[in-house]
Amino acid sequence: MVAQLLLINPNTNAATTRAMVAVARGAAGDQAQITGLTAVTGTDLICDEPALAAAADAVLALRPRIEARRIHGVIIAAFGDPGRALLAQGLPCPVTGIAEAGLAEAASGGRRFAVVTTTPGLVGAITRTVHQYGLSDTFCGGRLTGGDPRATTSNAGRLLDALFAACLAAVQLDGADAIVIGGGPLAVAARALEGRLPVPIIEPVPAAVRLALRRANPGASPGG
Repeated sequence: MVAQLLLINPNTNAATTRAMVAVARGAAGDQAQITGLTAVTGTDLICDEPALAAAADAVLALRPRIEARRIHGVIIAAFGDPGRALLAQGLPCPVTGIAEAGLAEAASGGRRFAVVTTTPGLVGAITRTVHQYGLSDTFCGGRLTGGDPRATTSNAGRLLDALFAACLAAVQLDGADAIVIGGGPLAVAARALEGRLPVPIIEPVPAAVRLALRRANPGASPGG
């Protein structure tokens, strides 16, 4: 039976939701049907810790709409996994975060890994997330693209070049054996980096799909 997965975008940008759902569907193939749900409140791009906290509240506010769906799993598609733990309490299906899944894949086999992102205001939150998931021992730090996150992400070519440069620095200067691209809205750019660097690039949205599928039990009645 095909799994029914719901991807939650904790920011308010519906275009970002559609892009992430497309990436997720490509990763799932015929193993899952994936639909998207966009936060109603908050910001269109999570750039700092207050916005991350607001995103967690926005995710939790979606609980009635989530519970109304007949699904086998939920994916929280923002790095930092806002609201994941609280949403999972009492929900009749697993809740998977893209940071949770991406970091686990990057650290598999004891690899040294880095997180590359566009948001300097979230560096502290990312470090705490790594610690929360018990992966600090092989974390070699974060690398930033530099400049204003909104300006960087608004131009696909500029974003790709900036991410590539930051990833290369993580490999050459930090000794990273794998790199996680830290952000749901960066999903399309993360895919474009594939094969361009000498270490694996972990795309957190596909990683979350893989983990959500392992956790789901399509043979059982879906929750909601």
